[in-house]
Amino acid sequence: MIHPLILIAVFIVSAVLGYFIIRTVPSLLHTPLMSGMNALSGVTIVGAIVATGVAFLAGDGVLSQLAGGLAIVLAAVNVFGGFGVTHRMLKMFDKKKK
Repeated sequence: MIHPLILIAVFIVSAVLGYFIIRTVPSLLHTPLMSGMNALSGVTIVGAIVATGVAFLAGDGVLSQLAGGLAIVLAAVNVFGGFGVTHRMLKMFDKKKK
């Protein structure tokens, strides 16, 4: 089993690295990149469902199950928000009807 401090360290390093990578992306590319990341958010939902199911079956406690449920909800909000932004972006390119 992986030590929890290693998991926390990986989370912190990935968060800082992600911040510095996103910070260098020009603002014109943020929306197209976000729409492309919806597929990865779908994978995150699947991973959160599997992790929550494993925690439930292993009887790891209510806190693990609540954290997994929260991860599922937040990933779903990310997916639906990304699709909403993508829809708004694509509406900008529609031809205006007279």
